[in-house]
Amino acid sequence: MSGHSKWATIKHKKGKEDAKRGKLFSKLARAIMVAAREGGTDPTMNTALYNAVEKAKSYSMPKENIERAVQRGGGQGGSEAFESIVYEGYGPAGVAIIVEVLTDNRNRSAAEIRNIFSKHNGALGQPGAVAWIFERHGSIIVDATKYGEDDVVAAAADAGAEDIVLDGSSFEVLTEPTALAEVKAGLHAAGIECEQAELTLVPKSTVQLDEGDARRTLKLIDALEESDDVQEVYANFDISDEVLEAVAG
Repeated sequence: MSGHSKWATIKHKKGKEDAKRGKLFSKLARAIMVAAREGGTDPTMNTALYNAVEKAKSYSMPKENIERAVQRGGGQGGSEAFESIVYEGYGPAGVAIIVEVLTDNRNRSAAEIRNIFSKHNGALGQPGAVAWIFERHGSIIVDATKYGEDDVVAAAADAGAEDIVLDGSSFEVLTEPTALAEVKAGLHAAGIECEQAELTLVPKSTVQLDEGDARRTLKLIDALEESDDVQEVYANFDISDEVLEAVAG
């Protein structure tokens, strides 16, 4: 799962920068509103809302913004009728990609996503084309510069985590989807702060990319994430540290 761990870390760091510019907050608010509308405004009784709120907190979204989004989802102040859609497709070198969208205009989103894939050496697939490659897990990011590996592994194992992966300056703790809150609480009780905790899709197999395909794939992913309607992008690529350094440079 090293490829997924590396990508989770990259996405989190990029998300932090987006959040600083306020770019990410509208997407986080949209996810909160939809979760509250569909499952109620009590996070203790609505797992989707709990996860959406926790993710917003991990990106330092202001408390009042979170509360406002919950209220709007619950019918106070109006709530747009967003629809959840999942697109599946392929990137350079056959990388499998899943795109989760929340939109108020299905036709607009479909045309935009198709256009992005086409412009960046990719192609949309049929429903189910690549979903089988991924599994749903809870993902918790911990700063490896603050905590020792033995401490994180022990605390995560005691809390019921499935796996712990070290990638550079971060640990990724993987859990069963229903155990995300419990494992996070266990880490907190052990004195370990979590930078991010969310549900994610983890690939069962990965595609190793050379520098050229890595550049093309990351451009495609960036373009998808720039779309206002796109909430999450998942892919099954892996990039070596050497190639990642070259691409980043």
